[in-house]
Amino acid sequence: MSKKLTTAEMGRMNIDQYKESDKLPLVVVLDNVRSQHNVGAVFRTADAMRIERVILCGICCCPPNAEIHKTALGAEESVEWQYYKNTLDAVHALQAEGYTVFAVEQAHDSVTLEDVAEQIVNGTCPNGKWAVVLGHEVFGVQQEVVDSCTQCIEIPQYGTKHSMNVSVTAGIVMYRLASSLRRATKK
Repeated sequence: MSKKLTTAEMGRMNIDQYKESDKLPLVVVLDNVRSQHNVGAVFRTADAMRIERVILCGICCCPPNAEIHKTALGAEESVEWQYYKNTLDAVHALQAEGYTVFAVEQAHDSVTLEDVAEQIVNGTCPNGKWAVVLGHEVFGVQQEVVDSCTQCIEIPQYGTKHSMNVSVTAGIVMYRLASSLRRATKK
């Protein structure tokens, strides 16, 4: 029977070590995500995947915030973050820094998350730095932001619902892209 690991046995780094560690060239942009718990969950997953940073835009609440902390459990202190009033400004700034920016959205001509992940592993995805934009819980990513992105990534869904919770979607996207980035750098 398996015995659960203790925190000490996991050998996790402290916040200072985390801040000094190498990060994956992946940025998560939250476009008007209203739930502080969703924002906190994104921070926590970003810490777990060791991504570069989180960008909060529009109505997103920013740390320090007790509700964000409930789900982030301190990851809002380890993960670098920025705030932009306008998501389009964040996208343009990332593009100026050389990032390929994807909107995570159901759209005409979207590509599957799996396709993008494989392109990263195979070296056929443009640039070496990526950003993903995730949108409001009801309205998704703003159309003007979608229009400014390189392409839309879609997670295929096979049930009756047309969407998933934004923090769940962020977790799936971060995990899949982080796995591909790690595989690509081992080649």
